[in-house]
Amino acid sequence: MKIVILDAYTLNKGDLSWQGLTALGELTCYDRTASHEVISRAKEADVILTNKVKLSAEILSMLPQLRYIGVLATGVNVIDLDAAAARGIVVTNAPNYASDSVAQMVFAHILHFSQQVAEHDKAVKGGAWGACRDFSLTLSPLHSLKNKVLGLIGFGHIAQKAAQIGLAFDMLVRVYSRTKPQHLPEGVSWQCFDGVIEAADFLSLHCPLTSETYQLIDAQCLAKMKPSSVLINTARGELIDEMALAAALANGTLAFAGLDVLSTEPPANDHPFFNLNNIALSPHNAWATLEARQTLLDITVMNLTAYTNGEILHNQVV
Repeated sequence: MKIVILDAYTLNKGDLSWQGLTALGELTCYDRTASHEVISRAKEADVILTNKVKLSAEILSMLPQLRYIGVLATGVNVIDLDAAAARGIVVTNAPNYASDSVAQMVFAHILHFSQQVAEHDKAVKGGAWGACRDFSLTLSPLHSLKNKVLGLIGFGHIAQKAAQIGLAFDMLVRVYSRTKPQHLPEGVSWQCFDGVIEAADFLSLHCPLTSETYQLIDAQCLAKMKPSSVLINTARGELIDEMALAAALANGTLAFAGLDVLSTEPPANDHPFFNLNNIALSPHNAWATLEARQTLLDITVMNLTAYTNGEILHNQVV
């Protein structure tokens, strides 16, 4: 069995072992693959593993040997699923491999705003503390998270982890999701969408990107938020109208934003966010802790092993 990974580098930068996959077949890894290179590189593949390299109906039609696609992520929008199904190609994904890591990034952004460690570290190394007449240097107000409202839009695995962390900080957790959960953890309450965004001191997005949620956070929504509030997004960049957010941050109708995702990745060098001091940008790496990447690889090996053994595929999409 010939296995081809089209974009291996984001998963494995040399700190993980491919042994689980090499035990299953002849493995060829490409760090990155442009769209025009897919067919030449995968024409003899029985199995393709991909994260962000798209496999369209046209490309699939030119890969007659292909029998299995493993998506190295949870989202499968890079695959034409109808075309795969029509050709009898099995498609699997890797759900819930990075919930802990992404929830951790949510609070990295929240604490970045609340404690301002980076700003104070820079000031200390620049001599500001040494020049201070007091034993304690505070450049601007710091904030306790206790009794602050953590608003969560969506309540899947990551949001549930974020809620647990928020409760540990004695935050008040408010949730809106398309379907109201039948059971919520103690200390977590469900509210309507407007109720959550209006009450939130920290609003964190955890919903999927659909036609209904595209630019869900627009100028109208931002105007309903507290001027002191903070917006966090570790889900999908297109959930936010970025021009409206830039304007809200610039004119002070929103205090801060912490984003791990943008609508175009990587962004252009002239993105308006780059001119703002009240936003923190992490480069879509909330998912990419060593532990999460190992779990993703383990799930990928488990999926492919089950397929080769003719067993039930728990993560089969098509």
